[in-house]
Amino acid sequence: MTDKLLTLKDAYKDYFKIGVAVNPGTLERDDELIRTHFNSLTAENHMKPEELQPEEGVFTFDKADKIVEYAKQNNMMMRGHTLLWHNQTPEWFFKDGDKEASRELALERLKTHMEVVLGRYSDQFYAWDVCNEVVEDHGEELLRESPWKSIIGDDYVQKAFELAREVNPNMTLYYNDYNESHPEKRDKIYTMVKGLLDKGTPIDAVGLQAHWGLEDPTLDNIRLAIEKYASLGLKLSVTEMDVSVFNFDDKRTDLTEPTQEMMEKQAERYDQFFSLFREYKEHIESVTLWAASDRYNWLNDFPVRGRKNWPMLFDTNNQPKESFHRVTSFN
Repeated sequence: MTDKLLTLKDAYKDYFKIGVAVNPGTLERDDELIRTHFNSLTAENHMKPEELQPEEGVFTFDKADKIVEYAKQNNMMMRGHTLLWHNQTPEWFFKDGDKEASRELALERLKTHMEVVLGRYSDQFYAWDVCNEVVEDHGEELLRESPWKSIIGDDYVQKAFELAREVNPNMTLYYNDYNESHPEKRDKIYTMVKGLLDKGTPIDAVGLQAHWGLEDPTLDNIRLAIEKYASLGLKLSVTEMDVSVFNFDDKRTDLTEPTQEMMEKQAERYDQFFSLFREYKEHIESVTLWAASDRYNWLNDFPVRGRKNWPMLFDTNNQPKESFHRVTSFN
């Protein structure tokens, strides 16, 4: 009998890649945890357009390069995130002097950005999120309003995938979104992606961000989402997973540590989610957690400023939680 901890990547070696979102700071602070448990990395922010090309023609790769070099040194693969998004894209992409850029200029800039970024990062990357969060959550409109849509037109998503395929013929090209398991948003994502496929668009996969909670979405809705996207013949990945201990409309700020009830419910939810992922392993390419541990994650201060959250498999001391033990004890 050994007391050696089973790692996440070893537990799932016959299922899918196990990834984590990182930045240069977490690579230093959480180095041992990351190297031990994960075999895929995603840059949390440092490969988004405003980070890589803050001014036209001025590319700043230093932080992104550190992440790629870390992956290389530790024999890890990488997911790219993200080439086109309505957020964290510098305003110059959409301007021509004092006026709005033309469709042709915006597409030319997007192509140049892809050529430089994908040209620099190719061998280690098994996938890129080409377009991120373009579907409107509610109402009749399929695509959310954004400068990309207003300048290029409704075919900007199709154009982005065509450009990405032209620049790199071998990459798995993803559409990535949140609320992907809510029925209304799920059906819209499906409609958009099916429409792209019907036009011959080179889209290969759908990313389910999986920013989930203790109650929402339901397991049935997650299953239906997986099946609906997979029915298009596309690969899937869970791209940004965490399990918040607060419902989205819960605004309380009184907790300095999670309750035992929260941790038990979180463990149950993680167990259910990973059981579902294993069931659909033939469709799922990777499962990426959106932080290494509760020490640091984007849900601290969001959506409630000044409030800490505890959404990951490892605690604030990088020690495994009950959630971790539940997702690795299925064999």
